[in-house]
Amino acid sequence: MSYRKRTAALASAAALAGSAVWMAAPVARAEVVDVNYQCKTPIGDKSAVSPIDIKGVKSGSGYRITMSWQKGVSSSPVELGKGAMTPSATIALDGADSGTLTVTGPANDAAIPANTPIKINDLSGTYTPKKSGEVTFTAGVLTIKALGTTTTCTPTNDPGPSLTLDVTAGAGGTTGSAQGGDSGSGSGSGAELPQTGPEDSALALGTLGGTVLLAGAAGALWLSRRNQGARPGR
Repeated sequence: MSYRKRTAALASAAALAGSAVWMAAPVARAEVVDVNYQCKTPIGDKSAVSPIDIKGVKSGSGYRITMSWQKGVSSSPVELGKGAMTPSATIALDGADSGTLTVTGPANDAAIPANTPIKINDLSGTYTPKKSGEVTFTAGVLTIKALGTTTTCTPTNDPGPSLTLDVTAGAGGTTGSAQGGDSGSGSGSGAELPQTGPEDSALALGTLGGTVLLAGAAGALWLSRRNQGARPGR
């Protein structure tokens, strides 16, 4: 194979490797959704609307799911002292996988005045996919336990998903998060590349997903100068 053809082939291989990495990137979509809660309390029915945010971050073979309330819900006719209120909630799963995920969190870290909307701390849980594909996460029932009573708040407006993830069952791959970031990165420590000559070294680098820049004009020029420098003088 001529020198120019070898250079073109290496650049093409790098471009294909970069395309494969891009196409394999998992999907993550997040949206803050208004949830209309109807609450059954010990003193009667109450209602409240709160924007709900659900985030997902890769954690081992599963995902750490966190549910956040941007406004308070329900209220108490008496002050709730520090640690008097414990919340939990469910998240409905749909799509490639289905079921219900329970998320929990700490008790209130400060007193909640009487007749004041109860601010719910972030609630979290671990989701382990049973099936691969696109899975949606939608706010479910919120449960508030305080002073020996239980208040149940149920969404009544059929809210849409707050989070969509493209998951893989039984695998520890990377994922995007609702924050818009991906967790997980590759590491090449401990791997050895063949070093039999300049062309072999360039080929090894070209096949790595991280060296996508070799596909550009700068990469082709770099290969050209490397190979020309390696030729014996005539």
